[in-house]
Amino acid sequence: MTTTEQCTKLVKKVYASFDASHDFEHIERVLATARTIAETEPTANLQTIELAVLLHDVSDAKYTTSKETEAAILAQLPLTVAERQRVQQTIAAVSYRGGHELEATTIEMKIVRDADRLDALGAIGIARAFVFGGAHGSLIYDDTEAIHTYESEAAYRKKNGAIVTHFHEKLLKLKELMTTTYGKMLAKQRHQFMVHFLQQLSAEREGKL
Repeated sequence: MTTTEQCTKLVKKVYASFDASHDFEHIERVLATARTIAETEPTANLQTIELAVLLHDVSDAKYTTSKETEAAILAQLPLTVAERQRVQQTIAAVSYRGGHELEATTIEMKIVRDADRLDALGAIGIARAFVFGGAHGSLIYDDTEAIHTYESEAAYRKKNGAIVTHFHEKLLKLKELMTTTYGKMLAKQRHQFMVHFLQQLSAEREGKL
């Protein structure tokens, strides 16, 4: 059994308790995309990428009920201290943090970040946004709600606004934040799909379609 396979077995139990926006199927999609991007980046360390993808949501602040942490799972894998550190550093660079993200300084960080953000775009991104919003009692839209730029990650975490507001505060910004050539190409397509969706949603609300 490879290290990636061992990690997969351990994380499946954690993600089974998450809602469908961050379940193991999300991990599988991000993993597939990350592997595809990695094929275009010959210097990338595939094991670091795979482990970072598998673990990147385990300690997510949105799901603090999990007793497992990425560090605890990494400690069970046959890795050197340096390898564990590279995985954890890669994970740390993934989160959007309300626009206060850490700088992605390695190709592994860039690949995992792009792959995760691509899963927040397009048809699957729309589906995930509504699953997450529904699970947390969010409105579909709220015309009285302002679009915010957050002064800190903490302020961003406290917000539980309408789902359409989240599109404008985060999801529609992701296209411009992609770092790999392949990521930028896919993001452009998926971003446009989301724009069309919001236009359709608006027209239906107004009784025009």
